[in-house]
Amino acid sequence: TKKKQEALSRRASGPLSKPVSTCTVGALEAALLSKVPAADAEDWDRTGMTVGDPARLVEKVAVALDPTPEAVREAAARGANVLVTHHPAYLEAPEAFGPAQALPAQAGSVVWAAVESGVALMALHTALDVNPRAARVLPDLLNLSFKGQVLVPLPGSRRKGYGQVCAVRGEDGPLTLGQLSARCTSVFGRAPRVWGDFSRVLARVVTCTGAAGGVAREALRAQADCLVCGEVKYHDALALSQAGLCIVDVGHDTSELPLVAVLAELVEEAGIAPGRITVIDQRENWQYPESIRV
Repeated sequence: TKKKQEALSRRASGPLSKPVSTCTVGALEAALLSKVPAADAEDWDRTGMTVGDPARLVEKVAVALDPTPEAVREAAARGANVLVTHHPAYLEAPEAFGPAQALPAQAGSVVWAAVESGVALMALHTALDVNPRAARVLPDLLNLSFKGQVLVPLPGSRRKGYGQVCAVRGEDGPLTLGQLSARCTSVFGRAPRVWGDFSRVLARVVTCTGAAGGVAREALRAQADCLVCGEVKYHDALALSQAGLCIVDVGHDTSELPLVAVLAELVEEAGIAPGRITVIDQRENWQYPESIRV
C-alpha cells in the first residue's frame, strides 16, 4: 500500500545501531593522568597502564581497590575490557606468569588473568594519594574540617601531599577520642585499633589513607592530638602514643576503599559514560570472626 511504501522510504530518526565507543585505552590512560599526574607518584611506584593495548577501543571500565585475578575475571564477566585500580598489579616485574593456582601469591597471576581475559590494567596509587581530590575523602567521611593544609607536601606544592590537617567542627565539639573511634566504626562498619585515652578531647586531627609511614611522626611534631590512618606499625604506634599522639588505625584497605568512588568519578570525567562504568565490591576480602563467649 501507499502508506507502507512511504514508511519504507522514510529514513529512521533514531540510531540504527548501538553507539560505539571512540575512546581508546591509551586515550583513557592519558585523560586519567592529566587529572592525576604520574609525576606526583613515588619513584618506586607504577602509575598508569601496566597491561593492555593502547589502541584498543574501551568497551566498559571496571574500578576497584586491588587488581586481583578475581577482580580481573569479574571485570571481564561484566563486559569491561579495562580495570582501573588504586593499587598497581605489581611494583617489581614478576619473575613468572601463569594461573593463580600455579603461582600463588605472585603478581604474575594477575597479569596472566588480564592477558587471558583481554582486560587492560591501570593504577593511580600514590599519585592519587597526594591529589587534593583524594585528600578530602577521609575528612568528609568523618565530618572533620579540612582547609587544604597537608602535613608532608610534595616539593614545590602546597596543596598536594600526605596527611590532611583537620580541625573538629565547632558544632561537632567537644569530640573525644572515644567518640571519634565510634564514628569510625559507624562509617566504615569495622572497629579500628585505637591507641590513647578515650576520654581525651581532640582539637587537631590528621588523616592519612593507607600506611601512615612518616606522616605519624610529623603529626606528633605538629602537635596534633590524633592521627586517623589506614595502617601503622605496632612499635611505632606504641612509641607515638606514649609521646602523646592518639592513633586510630582503621585498616589499610578500609581507609582506601572510598577512593574507588574517586576513581569512578575520574573515569567518567575522562569521557566514559556512567552506564559503562562498573564498581567491583571488595569489602569482603577479609572478615572479623564472630566473638563467642563460653
